[in-house]
Amino acid sequence: MRIGIIGAGSIGRAVTRLAIAVGHDVMISNSRGPDTLSKIPQCIGAKIGTVQEASDFSGIILIAIPLRQYASIPAELLRDKIVMDANNYYPDRDGPIPALDERRATTSGLLAKHLPNSRIVKVFNAILASDLEKGGQRLPSGNRRALPIAGNDDAAKESVATLVRQFGFDVLDAGSLTESWRFERAKPAYCIPFDREGLRQALAEAQRDIDMPEGSWRR
Repeated sequence: MRIGIIGAGSIGRAVTRLAIAVGHDVMISNSRGPDTLSKIPQCIGAKIGTVQEASDFSGIILIAIPLRQYASIPAELLRDKIVMDANNYYPDRDGPIPALDERRATTSGLLAKHLPNSRIVKVFNAILASDLEKGGQRLPSGNRRALPIAGNDDAAKESVATLVRQFGFDVLDAGSLTESWRFERAKPAYCIPFDREGLRQALAEAQRDIDMPEGSWRR
């Protein structure tokens, strides 16, 4: 499989490493251009390109950028593509976004509105990059760590779920994009290691207007 990456931060690099390790072909890009990514192929074996080149490279694209930049993604480039949305909202970094602060939207909902002709799947946002880099892990329960996904297109979700399983994780379908808030920043499932049943419970316990203490998910 070919995978395009938009965003060369820690999550983008972790997904790139994992994808190459299981035999996929990856092109990574960022908003500043290929010249700023010259060291990445030497480290992880990825191709580098512009955002347009990474978009043209594959039918499945990861977007892992600061949320405030989501509207800079050229929508037409991602028409009909599966878009894996790993973005999170951090007000201190992104600035206030009233629709999110007032719980009128989700992070993936904003991206889906900007990319109306793409097949959005929320994934890889609810795990620390340092944990993602390790690939699937056995938890003290003996079960695999599970990652949540959400989306409105069942075929797109299955394609993404297959990739997540190849990385060594179990997968839990959290439902449509409207339910993706259940594993956004500061919810019980956010960046906490759970197996499938633990993750299912954490998603069910999430409350729209109640957040966990800031930074409680960092270890």
